[in-house]
Amino acid sequence: MKNCDLSIFASPLILMENCLFCKIINKEIPANFVYETDLVVAFPDIHPSADQHILILPRQHIRGIGEIREVEGDMLVEVYRAVAKLVEELDLDKYRVVVNGGQAQQIPHLHFHLLGGRWKKMV
Repeated sequence: MKNCDLSIFASPLILMENCLFCKIINKEIPANFVYETDLVVAFPDIHPSADQHILILPRQHIRGIGEIREVEGDMLVEVYRAVAKLVEELDLDKYRVVVNGGQAQQIPHLHFHLLGGRWKKMV
């Protein structure tokens, strides 16, 4: 595990060394960030399930919904700010925000799927 001392967090930012999304956040793996703040990042899914498929995830490594604590409230607000901004930028007239958990979550780093347009497959 790698700890980054960022004062904006109630506790140090935790990144998991073997987490694909942590590597993307840390820019060890390239991604086209379409939204980026101190709390969250967003980028297109490389295997889109809809015409528009953007992944929105917290910078801090949170394995899933069950690990969200009260101190992450600002991060959750920022996720939905990202959704609102991206919906406007992408001119989506219909969209869904999906979060998977348990066995349905393929990568153990909390993330939200912004899906717009036609669905191609189940998320």
